[in-house]
Amino acid sequence: MNPTVLIYRSELLPPSETFVAAQAHALRRYSPRFAGLRLARAGLRLDDCETVLLTRQNTFCDKLRRHFFLATGIAPHFVRALERRHPVLLHAHFAVDAAAALRFQKKLNIPLIVTLHGYDATMTDQALRRDAPGRVYLRRKTELRIRARLFICVSDHIRRRALERGVPEEKLRTLPIGVDLSFFTPDPLRSRARDPIVLFVGRLVEKKGCTHLIRAMSLVQQHHPTAQLLIIGDGPLLDPLRLQARAMLRGCTFLGFLPPSVVRDLMYRASLLAAPSIVAASGDSEGLPITLCEAQAIGLPIAAFRGPGVSEAVVEDETALLVPSGDESALARAISALLENSVLAARLASNGRRRAEAHFSLEKQTARLEDLYDEATDARFTLPAQESDLEELCAQAQSN
Repeated sequence: MNPTVLIYRSELLPPSETFVAAQAHALRRYSPRFAGLRLARAGLRLDDCETVLLTRQNTFCDKLRRHFFLATGIAPHFVRALERRHPVLLHAHFAVDAAAALRFQKKLNIPLIVTLHGYDATMTDQALRRDAPGRVYLRRKTELRIRARLFICVSDHIRRRALERGVPEEKLRTLPIGVDLSFFTPDPLRSRARDPIVLFVGRLVEKKGCTHLIRAMSLVQQHHPTAQLLIIGDGPLLDPLRLQARAMLRGCTFLGFLPPSVVRDLMYRASLLAAPSIVAASGDSEGLPITLCEAQAIGLPIAAFRGPGVSEAVVEDETALLVPSGDESALARAISALLENSVLAARLASNGRRRAEAHFSLEKQTARLEDLYDEATDARFTLPAQESDLEELCAQAQSN
């Protein structure tokens, strides 16, 4: 029987995080069990037999239990349920979630590794203080850096930011998450839609830059009046973006979150993927946009803003046309170039598939992850500092 690894996310699992579930289910030498505090609203469906939750509802009592756990780490029934799975490793996604898991990780006495995806390495402390999990993370970040065996960074950009934030260099590993190349694969029988489709896939938050894409598409439609913008995703900016699109565009449809199979089918029909990601005012920026890896695997050309994460996911002028961040006119020209030049679009698409095969295979990347699991579990977990020293470090961090 394979050893058990606990895959931890405080909310299991937001609909935009298919990459977390895909990576867990691609494990071959370890058996995943998901652990969290609650089910995410309209979240991804997970098998009940492989999921351990602190609370399963959202009653007032459930909210109190979660709040109490975040503050104290006390949840004996939850910890006993985790112990019954006999885990050998805890793998937390996002540093903020890892900080919430520290208390039961200590009780389980197993190694902890943390994947840093983006905001957890780039967002300012001021922005993190806006919600309770962020405040818990800021109080425990020194302890987290001591207790965690490894920090996995999804890109070199995230590694640099983690290093700047004080994560020990010897604990950092860079490993992009892969995509299923047998699922996201070119289909020669699929044909593009009659009218050009520009596709956007992502959460509707500031760093995804959808407002810039809407302005760019207003310029594109001056020369390509039948071009349509399809927006897949949801988020806090949905309503203002709808109002903006209604005022500026002839054809724009908001589709909400969609299952991966539907996203893939729309990628087959689209002419290109647009990725206008920016650095948000909070400092939040892309780690490695998984949608760009999926688009390359499909063989879909990309037009995007040049910037963190994006410039590591794609190769400029080989798999994507990149323009300066925030330059909506340049983005419109890049989109128009891909709509008008089928030879260029086909070259980017072909190169994209080769890049995905070389760098973003889910099978290969997950095998490398399991090598890191081996590294983390090579010896029985021991605290790298005396408990008294740790408490002193934490007290110093809180006073600064």
